[in-house]
Amino acid sequence: MVNPAEPGMEYAAVEANDRCTLAFQTSLPVGEEATLDARYATCILLLHGFSGSSAYFTRNFSALSEDHWVVAPDLRGHGNSARPRGGYHVARLASDLRQLIGYLNRACSELESGNQIQFVGVGCSLGAAVLWTYAELFGCGDFRGFAFVDQAPLQDRSPFGDWDASRAHLTCYDEATMQAAQRAWIYDPAGTHADLVQSCLGYRYAPEPETDDISDERWRSDEEFFTRISALCDHAWLAKLLADHTRYDHREAIEDISVPTLVMAGRRTGCFPLEGIKETVRRVETSRPGLARMSVFDSGHWLFYEEPERFNREIIEFVDSCTT
Repeated sequence: MVNPAEPGMEYAAVEANDRCTLAFQTSLPVGEEATLDARYATCILLLHGFSGSSAYFTRNFSALSEDHWVVAPDLRGHGNSARPRGGYHVARLASDLRQLIGYLNRACSELESGNQIQFVGVGCSLGAAVLWTYAELFGCGDFRGFAFVDQAPLQDRSPFGDWDASRAHLTCYDEATMQAAQRAWIYDPAGTHADLVQSCLGYRYAPEPETDDISDERWRSDEEFFTRISALCDHAWLAKLLADHTRYDHREAIEDISVPTLVMAGRRTGCFPLEGIKETVRRVETSRPGLARMSVFDSGHWLFYEEPERFNREIIEFVDSCTT
């Protein structure tokens, strides 16, 4: 692996049905190295966002893995996973996830005496879209719960359902803005990486000097951390994925979600209005009132990084409520 695993984690890999190597970090060994451990019973699947990697969760792995198995894949085209020429579609990423879940079930089923592993999916940004697409294509049967982090079910503005600027993505919301973003990723990747950090960290997008207390060293180290991860990607490939992600409307599919749902949003996100993120709760509850709830953080799009203690606590509480 090009990039080392985070402390307490190790890298493993599985091959997708198109022979693309999919890398993932795991808190417990898989396959022949696996040993009896009660934590295998429940697996928290952490899915990163656009141009990210599993390293995004560096502040979450330790706490989440104390009593649960944690697995965090690098989506194809990201991190340590392979860089195929094609596959730049959210549905392809959902198919990859299904193969990973199948592999984990096969690799560790003996440790659970034949019982299926209880998976809880935590999708951040693009990762949320992958989980919505998974539910649309394959149903919710593999999961005991979903957590969706700071993502609206449609990035584009749309005449269907009054999906306007009050709910759509703040800067990438139609063909013109999407193509402008594509050109930025292809021709000015370094500047685009910096812009991504600016919009995704709440203390940068909507600073509150009275309470933020961010040192110059923290400012620099955060930017270096996220831009280094984005720089690993093929930017032309990312630009193609961006088109599919931006146009993909998940609203109706979300209405078929049948497992407990937690929606997390950053009050200072530079990506979506809160009303857009809240739409997931509305859609889940169209036929299943009380199944979904929302939690609003004081940070931005990458709330799991800015407020890790609260994020870890709420995810653990949610997972335990879904699986016990």
